[in-house]
Amino acid sequence: MTSLPQFADRIHSISQTLESPAHPFAVRNATKIDATGVIHGFWMVADADGVIFADGVDDTSAGTDAVELGGFAESVDGSIEERGGDHSAATDITEHSSPQQESAFNRACAAVGLNPADAFDAHGFLVVPGYIDIHAHGGWGASFDDGPDGIDTARAAHAWHGTTRQVCSLITNPLDVMCRNIKAVRDKMVNRPDILGSHLEGPFLALSRKGAHDPQCLRDPDPQSVARLIDAGQGTIRQITLAPERMGGLAAVRSLAQHGIIPAVGHTDCDYSTARAAFNAGARILTHLFDAMNGLHHRNPGPIPAAIEDPRVTLELINDGFHVRNPMVRFGFSQAPHRIALMTDAMAATGCPDGRYKLGELDVRVEDGHARLVSNGAIAASTLVLEKSVQRIVLTLGISPVLAVEAATLTPARALGLDRPNHVTDHPLGLLQPGYAADALILDPATWDVRHVWCEGRHIR
Repeated sequence: MTSLPQFADRIHSISQTLESPAHPFAVRNATKIDATGVIHGFWMVADADGVIFADGVDDTSAGTDAVELGGFAESVDGSIEERGGDHSAATDITEHSSPQQESAFNRACAAVGLNPADAFDAHGFLVVPGYIDIHAHGGWGASFDDGPDGIDTARAAHAWHGTTRQVCSLITNPLDVMCRNIKAVRDKMVNRPDILGSHLEGPFLALSRKGAHDPQCLRDPDPQSVARLIDAGQGTIRQITLAPERMGGLAAVRSLAQHGIIPAVGHTDCDYSTARAAFNAGARILTHLFDAMNGLHHRNPGPIPAAIEDPRVTLELINDGFHVRNPMVRFGFSQAPHRIALMTDAMAATGCPDGRYKLGELDVRVEDGHARLVSNGAIAASTLVLEKSVQRIVLTLGISPVLAVEAATLTPARALGLDRPNHVTDHPLGLLQPGYAADALILDPATWDVRHVWCEGRHIR
């Protein structure tokens, strides 16, 4: 681990805050964007448990810009986008506020023990749910495989950029090492809400699609190996990426699903029919769409059409303009609306200068922010943060801000079953509505830069 010393104070502050109790807070005079649409003049109040207690529209800023959400949502640039999904709880807040609505804000603040004067005034900036990254390996010079200090460092790197919840992805290693790293993530989950569990990218991957994984550690998913990893996780492994065509692959998919772990099809050479069989056996995620798999071909369709056709499947996507070019990003959103989950696949070099780094035991060189293996030039993860991914969707690709935010919040939450009450986070994630966890970001509407970050009522930036 080569974490950068200039971030030491920030890492300590973020880690300490995340291990401390939540505090009530309120935001007002904001433009809310989540998967339900856009609301101007929005306010919300969160309680001491880090849960959104109440919300509404503030009469001081609603003006003539109040948005009517009747299946359509006005985006920031004034375009109209159709809204999908059944998340209508917030769609009745469409009228200008009255003195009674102002009183509702004051009453909500009083109910959680907060002085209304202490509310955060967003001055019309955007408020969105906290970003959720279900697939990332590290940042600021550290990997999630590097033990407790590495986890603190990498989490701080992504939290600073608005990722309030993260699944810690662990690289392919010998089974003993992987079990040790799973336990390190499990131990970190005890005292902080931001770590959702671990994601094992390997060791059950196709040699022909190994990417930056150590070929010496790849293996078939035999029952004994699968059982060892499951036991090490003790219920904290969220997903395991595997190649279903490997011997025992479909049986492993069924076993993982039965244990509450989401099998993900990825780093695979499988064909269309095998991918369909894996999804029917319980696989529910396609690991980084287009990358490390057979591409689209008219006589050999491969796993991509199988995933697009299956409404049960969430498709991960690395949107850095390098792993997947812009036309294919647009294609993904057009073919699987509301099922694209933006993720980063970020490695330790994220947020660091170009140079030499490690991914597991493999040497990586980063040039112009792009990571490649020294040995063969293969792409080796990314240096992306979700803040930049969402910015690219909105400002470069021109895709609806509502869809962009959904892909970084509600869709990954739904992929893990965290969009409803659950045993991992208790309160659901992915929307800014009463009853949801108080994960919120304040963004600059011109640049979509992250300015403030709350994770379950903890103000970490």
